[in-house]
Parts: sequence; C-alpha cells; structure tokens
Amino acid sequence: MTPRSPSVRVLLVEDDQRVARINRDLLERDADVHVVGSAATCAQGDALAQALNPDLILLDVHLPDGSGLGLLRHWRSVGRTTDVALITAADDEASVRLALAHGAFDYLIKPFTGARLADLLARHRARRLPTTPGPDHPRLDQGSLDRLLGVQGRGAEPLPRGVDPYTLERVALALDEVRRGVSAEEIGERLGLSRVTAWRYLEHLVRSGRASLEHQYGHSGRPAKLYTSRSDAALPVD
Repeated sequence: MTPRSPSVRVLLVEDDQRVARINRDLLERDADVHVVGSAATCAQGDALAQALNPDLILLDVHLPDGSGLGLLRHWRSVGRTTDVALITAADDEASVRLALAHGAFDYLIKPFTGARLADLLARHRARRLPTTPGPDHPRLDQGSLDRLLGVQGRGAEPLPRGVDPYTLERVALALDEVRRGVSAEEIGERLGLSRVTAWRYLEHLVRSGRASLEHQYGHSGRPAKLYTSRSDAALPVD
C-alpha cells in the first residue's frame, strides 16, 4: 500500500464567513487536509478546540467577543500545545510580537497567497515529523530539533527550487527508520515517490550532510548507490 501524507485536521476561527469559506477551499485543495470545524467567536473556538482536538488551528485576531491573541494565551496557559497560526489583517508589530511570544508558529497577514498557505501546511507537517512517537524516536538530536524549530544554522543555504520541505522531511525520516544503506528505488517505494524524485531528495540530504552515499559494485559492473542516514552522528553515547 502506498503511504499517504499525514492528514492534517484543521480548525478555523474566523468571524467573516466569506473569508472562512475561501480559506477552507484553499486548505482542502490538499487531499490530506480536512477542515473539521469552523468558529466565529472566541467562545466557539475554545469549545471546538477542546471537542475536536485538531492538529492545526488557524486563528483570527479581531473576533466579536474578544481577541484571538487572548484566546491563544488562554490555550497556552492551560497546556494546549496545538500548532496555532494567526491569519489576520492585524499587521501591527505589537500583535505580531504577542502572537509569537504566546507560541504562534506562523503569522499570515491578509491578503495572502495560496502558495504561502501551502508553505504554512508544509512547515506544520515538518514540525510534526521529528516527534512521531515510538521506540525509534526516543529523543531528538540537535539537527532534528533545529528542523522542528525552523532553524537552518549558520551558513545554511535555502532549499533549491523544486525541493519541498515536507517531502524532504519524509525522505529523511524514512532514511532514519531504515538504519542501513538503501537505494533511491526502495525509498521511493516506501513513500510512494518515483525513483528519480527520491534520488533527488536523497542527493540533497547528502549535500547537506544529513546522509552519506556509498557505491556498491556488483557482478554487472554498474555500481548501486546506497544512502545511509547520518542523524545518529550528533547523539551522545551513553
């Protein structure tokens, strides 16, 4: 069975119903994104967040019964760690600083492009990947934590055109889980990607120091390329 992208359950908190419909349509262009609820007030947003436990909340600032920033502050005070992104016309520096201080992971100023919203979703998915529960992920190394925080590191170059950050993290995670030398074809089969696409992402991981490449020679004389994760390099030895 071909692995699917992790689904994202989204709660919209937006009092303008026209804007809410537009945002829903933009989000659900991605078949793995599902808007599970829509609220028009702080009270409704709080109730739905508790009832639905979404993966991602898109929150407006100016709501009829209060401020979305106050709602975000309330969620954090009671221990709700759901990813929250502000989507709002509030473009003043104070609002942005408050949102970031209270743990918003992104902030979109209306009007925004569909590409910017898609980038928000990709970053949300990338943030979820390193914290996948299970025995293979008991802790984070610095590289995984930096990716979770969106830190590229000194001297890091932006991703080249055509390299999607979410797909890159899927390939890196699959390589971490294999824990041996693996071909682009096998990674492609695991993730439902073509061999060429998997090869392109694996080569980027090699260039960025997150994977190593070994040429294995067989009887045919044509070397096979085997890729190995280097994620364990920074982990301390107990």
